[in-house]
Amino acid sequence: MSGEQNSAVGEQVSPAPIKAAKGANGKSPKSVAKPESRLAMVRRARRINRELAEVYPYAHPELDFRNPFQLLVATVLSAQTTDLRVNQTTPALFAKYPTPEDMAAAVPDELEEVIRPTGFFRAKAKSLIGLSTALRDNFGGEVPGRLEDLVTLPGVGRKTAFVVLGNAFGVPGITVDTHFMRLARRWKWTTQDDPVKIEAEIAAIFPKSEWTMLSHRVIFHGRRICHARRPACGACPIAHLCPSYGEGETDPEKAKKLLKYEMGGYPGQRLNPPPDYPGKPAPPLGAS
Repeated sequence: MSGEQNSAVGEQVSPAPIKAAKGANGKSPKSVAKPESRLAMVRRARRINRELAEVYPYAHPELDFRNPFQLLVATVLSAQTTDLRVNQTTPALFAKYPTPEDMAAAVPDELEEVIRPTGFFRAKAKSLIGLSTALRDNFGGEVPGRLEDLVTLPGVGRKTAFVVLGNAFGVPGITVDTHFMRLARRWKWTTQDDPVKIEAEIAAIFPKSEWTMLSHRVIFHGRRICHARRPACGACPIAHLCPSYGEGETDPEKAKKLLKYEMGGYPGQRLNPPPDYPGKPAPPLGAS
């Protein structure tokens, strides 16, 4: 991905420094010796959110979009693939189908070919044509700003709806994707496996005003440090608050090599990141 990167947009902001993975007493984090009370868990969870806000003051949705329709389409395409691959695909997609009316009238085979790089392109094309038709016929060609309306659209569930509501309409919502689910369980905020139940339990811990940014921070952390298979525990700035410390690499130097995106000095997922993003823009589709 290096070598053909555009310069980052706007003034550069250095990522917050990674703190040593030590507890408040200077020792390595340890497993909780006795059951944690509900109050203690809530306090720890809110402290994690505050400290993540310091680490990722630039946290943002990692899909490129210019309007609610583009965000809705990009979020549907992001299922079972990376935001990077979606961002590399949508420029050509929106050039060909800029409005719901255009996409509703798309020839399925042609639409499938454009979105093929995102995988599951036949099912996704069916959802995009279906939701675009519904927007055209039922909502005057505009993306609705209510949860109950969004979830009536083909291919749109609560997760997708909350992404759109939180980032296109400013309506608070918790986005329970695979990263959020993994970290919420590692941090013992929940023991649930069902996304709707997880959403409800997390919503009871944090004030509504924090829901959207909490989602961004947790997802950022899951993608950059607290990975699914090999978390970079030794380079984690909130290790002192994590009851699962030790599931991943605890050696600081080895852990640093596991850091991704701007934390590891690499491009992010957006081709057009916000001005205050400290990393490098991602390369377009086909770039080396």
